[in-house]
Formats: sequence, structure tokens, C-alpha cells
Amino acid sequence: RVDDTDTLARVWIKPDGATTPFEPGQYVTIGVKVGEKFVQRPYSIASSARGLDGGYELYLRLVRGGAFTPLAFALPVGHRLRVLAPKGKFTMEPADTRVQIYVSSGTGIAPFVSMARTLADDGAPRRSIFLNGVSYVSDIGYRDLIEGWQRSGAYPATYVPTISRPTDPSNVGWTGRTGRVESIIRTALGDLGIDPGQAIAYLCGNPEMIVAAEQELAGYGLAAGAIHKELYWPAGKQPTGATEP
Repeated sequence: RVDDTDTLARVWIKPDGATTPFEPGQYVTIGVKVGEKFVQRPYSIASSARGLDGGYELYLRLVRGGAFTPLAFALPVGHRLRVLAPKGKFTMEPADTRVQIYVSSGTGIAPFVSMARTLADDGAPRRSIFLNGVSYVSDIGYRDLIEGWQRSGAYPATYVPTISRPTDPSNVGWTGRTGRVESIIRTALGDLGIDPGQAIAYLCGNPEMIVAAEQELAGYGLAAGAIHKELYWPAGKQPTGATEP
């Protein structure tokens, strides 16, 4: 476990047996036992789909007062969890050579890190634009990794984070883009000279962002079939509660 802030952590979970293979973009469901029940949540996998010896890397945000994340954050390293096999239809199209546009809010960046890492391990990198919206500068996820790729040329990635609360004292000194991530899509892609006919977009985050981002991408010129999405939860149905073991 690595704590990036007091509310953001990268954790690695390893099943007792062989790690089940997965497709980049899929998620695993983890559960914490409380009494005789499990409280559980799905999390996108951030690690590469190749080389599974290290298990799955997940990116968690602590929601204070939430039903699940306070339980997970309180666990010591090495504590046992319930882990369900990877699943999900929000997967990368590995043979698609178009520019990859990854649009995310908060921890929704995790599946896109998995996609890029997997393409890198396959020796098949794709020009990738990471558009990630967060509230605070400290919340910009995987910044060292992606900007490191950008600086070194190790992977053809461009990271474009945006801060939605630029006037907050904790964001003093920020000189990058501001506003919600959907609000910067057209200008960011235009500034980068992205041809909408040669791009494919993947969206991951809350439903309101997804709807707005789809509209912005369509307005930029992407066809409906070139936009793929993963909602954190169905609109109006944010996850709560526990399940039986």
C-alpha cells in the first residue's frame, strides 16, 4: 500500500492462488467482512494485464463517512479480503491504432493506466491523451508515472489534468487548466491537434461527467462508435450497503 494523500491510496492485492487474468479496463470486487456479512465494492485494475505475479493494483479514495472505504483504509497491510474474479465489458480494443483519448474524473484514471501499461508491455504503444479532472492539485493521480513517460519519451502519452476548484487555498500556484474535465475536452484536443476521425475515446467516472463528456466529444467530431464509457454507478444509484458472505 502506498498512500499518495490522506484520502488516496494505491494498494496491491494478491489472491491465494494464481492471479486470474484480466483484460485492461476490467475491475475486481473486494470485500471486507463485518460481522457475518461482507461490505464490498468494485474497483478498476490499474496494473498491467501482463505479468500477474504481483496481483492487482487498485486506486482507492477514502470517502469519509462512507460504508466501505473507511473499512478498507483501516486495514493493515497483509490483512485478508474477499476478492472476486475480474469482470466487466469496458475493455481496451488492442488492435485499434487510433489516438487514445482517456477522459476520467478522480480515481477513474485507473483503468487507463492499465491500458497504457499493457500496451507498453506488449510493445504496441499508442498515442494517448490523459484528461483527468480533480478538485485539488494533490489529487492528480499517477502524475509521476504519466508525466515521466511524457518527459522521457518512454510512452507517447500527454497528461492534461484540470482542477475544478482553482480558488481553493490548497491549489495556490496551480498554472494548469481549470474547470471540470468535460469543460476542457474541446480546447485541449484542439490545442493538441487531435484529428477526431483518427481518435477513440474512453470515459470513466461519475455519470454526470460521462453524459457531458460524450456531448463534448461528439461536438468535437468523434463518432458515437468511437466513444466507450464506464460509469462508477448508474445515475441516482450510488452503491451502498452490505452483502451476505
